[in-house]
Order: sequence, then C-alpha cells, then structure tokens
Amino acid sequence: MKEKENTNPQATPDAITVKYAEAVRLYASTEMTGKQIALQCGLSLPAFRIYLRRHHRSLMLRRNGLEVNADATNGILLRKKSGQTPAAYRKYKQAIDACDDLSYIQYNVSQIARLFGLDGVALGNQLKLHYPEIIERREKARTRLGLKDNFARGAKPESVEIYARAVEMLRSTDKNLPTIAEECGVSLAGLSQYLRFYHKDLVDWKNRRQESAAGCRQWGEMSGNNRLTEPSHEIREKYSEALILYRETSFTIREITDRTDVPIGGFRSYLRKWHRDLMLERRGGKPATDYDKCRLDLSGSKRYLKSTAAKYAPAIESLRANPRPIMRVAAELGIPPESLRQYLHMHEPELVAAVKVARQRAKSND
Repeated sequence: MKEKENTNPQATPDAITVKYAEAVRLYASTEMTGKQIALQCGLSLPAFRIYLRRHHRSLMLRRNGLEVNADATNGILLRKKSGQTPAAYRKYKQAIDACDDLSYIQYNVSQIARLFGLDGVALGNQLKLHYPEIIERREKARTRLGLKDNFARGAKPESVEIYARAVEMLRSTDKNLPTIAEECGVSLAGLSQYLRFYHKDLVDWKNRRQESAAGCRQWGEMSGNNRLTEPSHEIREKYSEALILYRETSFTIREITDRTDVPIGGFRSYLRKWHRDLMLERRGGKPATDYDKCRLDLSGSKRYLKSTAAKYAPAIESLRANPRPIMRVAAELGIPPESLRQYLHMHEPELVAAVKVARQRAKSND
C-alpha cells in the first residue's frame, strides 16, 4: 500500500521545495498530466495537487488558460460548479466550430472528430452538454441539403422508458440522485448522464433549489448538499418528551429539562436548529411560508413565556367581554395593574384601544 504523502510534514520549507521541485518543473514546462508527473517523480497525486494549489496556483491557472498576476490568484476559481472546463474548451474548440460550419456539413460528428484527432463519442457528449443548439442547427441544415443519414437522434425510446420513473421522482420529490437511482434500480452514472443530456432544465432547476437551500436547518426540507435535513434517530428519541412539553404546555425550558432529565443547553440547541418555528410560535409569531421555517430570524421577536400568557388570559377575556378600566380588572383578579397594562400595550393593542373607547363613552354619558 502506497504511503500517504504529507504536504505539511515536520520538515523545513527548503526540504519540501526540493521534494516537489522536479514535479513543478515538469508541470510548468511540459504537457504531462498531474497524474503522469506524480508517477514519474514518485509522489502522491493528491499531495502534489495540494502543493500546487497552495504554492503554485498561478501555474494551475496558466494551465487552464488564465494568465493573471501571481499576487492576485486567491479569488480566482479554476472552474465553476458546472459547465465546460477551460481545458475541455481549448481541446474541443476547433472541432465544435467545425460542427457549426457549413463547409463541414457533409461530415457527421464522428467524422469531424477524427479530422481533429478526437474521440467521436467525447465530441458528441461535449455538444450535447454545452452546445445543444449546434446539434439542432446541423440536423436542420443536413435535412435541407438532403444529407440526412436517417439515424435516430435524441434519447432512445428504451432509455426514456428505463429512466421515466427516476425523472418523475426527481421532479416531484426532494430525494437526491443516488437515492433515486437505487430505488429505481438504474445506474447512477447512466441516470446522471441521461438527465444532463435530455433534461437540462430539470437539472438546472434542482441546482437552483439546492443553492437556495444552503444553510437550511428545517426538518424535512432540502439542504444545500442535496439531502433531506433531519436530526438523527437518537437525537429525536432523546428530546421527544421534552419537545411534547415545549409544544403543549407553558412550562419554561428549565422546568421542561428538569422534568425530562435532558441537558438544558442541548435542548435549546436542538430547538434552535430543528424547531425554530415552534420558538417563534411561543413568541407570538408565525413564519410567512413553510419554506421560511428554516430561515427564521428570532432576534426581532419578543421573548415571553407561555406561562405569562396564561397568567394574563383571564384578564384579557374579561376585558373583551366587558371593556372597563384596566386597574379595576387587575384589582378584581389580583394582578399588578402596571404589569397588566404593559402586557396589554405590547400584545393586545386593539383591546387597549377598545377599553379607551369604552371609557370615553362612559364619560360622555355622565
């Protein structure tokens, strides 16, 4: 078994530089791939790539057709999350231009690939993935000129049938590709390629959803890594009883954790991570939509206890049934009048306004 390379051993920087010097020279002066260089120099390929990214990023950018100042390379990405790489663009550019050129219209894609020393399947894949409009233009032009070869284009009927269920699951559920491929009994690589060739709009839509879901911590929602977000079974079991009390009673969090013998810090973290909608509900609010549940900002909501709401509930009901001075209701129920007045102004402003109207009417009648 090959020993794992370490790009940060307890060795001097000079020793590391010497170790990778020949590999860096080959990388800068030849067209050898990183794998070929690593094999020739007896290095680990992952370690060599890490060394290049840390200390010779400008060389990597140059290999990908990006000439930049060596001091301004950190913010530049070698490639996007998806799309054609710079290396593939340079490799297939002439052949792809030929596919869109009428002077090559008599040749099919495989023949054009051979003219430029390329693999026909690889060139076809590049066209399907990144230049589908060229394929459409070529087919129309060849049909118009009588050069159509009567070969079927697009997805094969048997492929459509094989992947139909998987495509529908991807469209209608939040399951990721590996899960869908396993449930449908199809190849993950084959499904992925089929989707990128013939359902690019669906793939783009799922990618946008995945990006917008980054940071989502709402139970059952899609997360940024294309997986359903949910706590482990052990965590759910641990806090299940405490969660029931939190949802259905007016006990404080400390009272709940004392009764259920769970750590108060852990339960608070569990609530904030997985049940922010319940926390907001306890504070008298509701998320605008179900999707907002995973991005609730609790900082702007007033913190109050359910026990506090229960304490003032009889006074509120009494005032609604018979509007009269707040001080009188507080005296009847044995509640500090200032505390009741403050609570009503904060949480029941409409009721306070109704009490004022009733008082003014009583004065005018007197």
